[in-house]
Amino acid sequence: MQTSSFSSAPAGLTRRSLGAGALAAFGAVALGRHTAALAAEFPTKPITVILPFPPGGMLDAVVRAMLDAASQEIGQPFVLTHRAGAGGVTGTASLTTMGDADGYTLAVMHNTVIRQPHMIKVPWDPRTDFSYVIGMASLATGIAVAADAPWKSLADLLADAKKRPGEISWGNVGSTSINRIYAERLARAAGVKFNFIPFKGGNEQLTALIGRHLDVSGDPGFGAMAMGGKVRVLATFTEERLKRWPAVPTVKEQGYDLVIQSPFGLVAPKNLDAKISARLQTALRKGMEDPAYQRLLSDFDLAAWPMDSTAFRAYAQAQYTREKQMLDEVGFKPE
Repeated sequence: MQTSSFSSAPAGLTRRSLGAGALAAFGAVALGRHTAALAAEFPTKPITVILPFPPGGMLDAVVRAMLDAASQEIGQPFVLTHRAGAGGVTGTASLTTMGDADGYTLAVMHNTVIRQPHMIKVPWDPRTDFSYVIGMASLATGIAVAADAPWKSLADLLADAKKRPGEISWGNVGSTSINRIYAERLARAAGVKFNFIPFKGGNEQLTALIGRHLDVSGDPGFGAMAMGGKVRVLATFTEERLKRWPAVPTVKEQGYDLVIQSPFGLVAPKNLDAKISARLQTALRKGMEDPAYQRLLSDFDLAAWPMDSTAFRAYAQAQYTREKQMLDEVGFKPE
């Protein structure tokens, strides 16, 4: 009796354990089938793309052109929505509060997002809390002034800044962008001081520049204004002179070894299904072939940067380390 009683208790426990295990396995299989079905049907509704800058800027036009063309390929509209803040971080970082990705919300990401955890404490990590979908293009940063400004060259500007420390205003989108950091590095290397002013968006900044409420713009997006004769480009933070501006020297040519790499692409919340990611990539690549998009790349002096999801994630992982090294180099202390 004792032996029988002892053996029956584990048997009961085993049956309960097997029952729970079978239920869990069934649930996992059902969830897997449901996820696979959703991936196979994707997309069945519009896809939201968050642009972390105000309307009217360079990226607004560029991203919108690509998404309009990609909509034709994927069979659903991409809806561009603006969520500005923190120099382009707030909108993209909002993806980290959405749970796992379903493919219906994307955001534009650039290096400021990757840099942010090194600057202030944030509850997310760019290495693990995003799904990297596709790289789009790389920005060309220039130093531009109004067409009727007194400076004809970077040397003129720096010489004047040395005579009037802190009096010449220099604008950048956000206060923690790579362009702002490199502007400060240039000022330090040249032994001058500028009055640095952060802007919410590029359109606002260029409007201030043309209206002579701002002396210098140190960001991308100068191309259309320069072509229209409204601004003068003194130099670019590129490795080589831009093809459209062969007479404009690089900052490096002026004796300052400062080159900015500033790519951007599209990301989703974490754990995006691989099949949905592939479907998105196919449509977005098609959008990047569109003549209107290609024309805007040229107009704004952007270089194509069509990285697939694997390469984009690898870039972000490596860039996270490079951002820390760069901030350490300039002596930045996190808040």
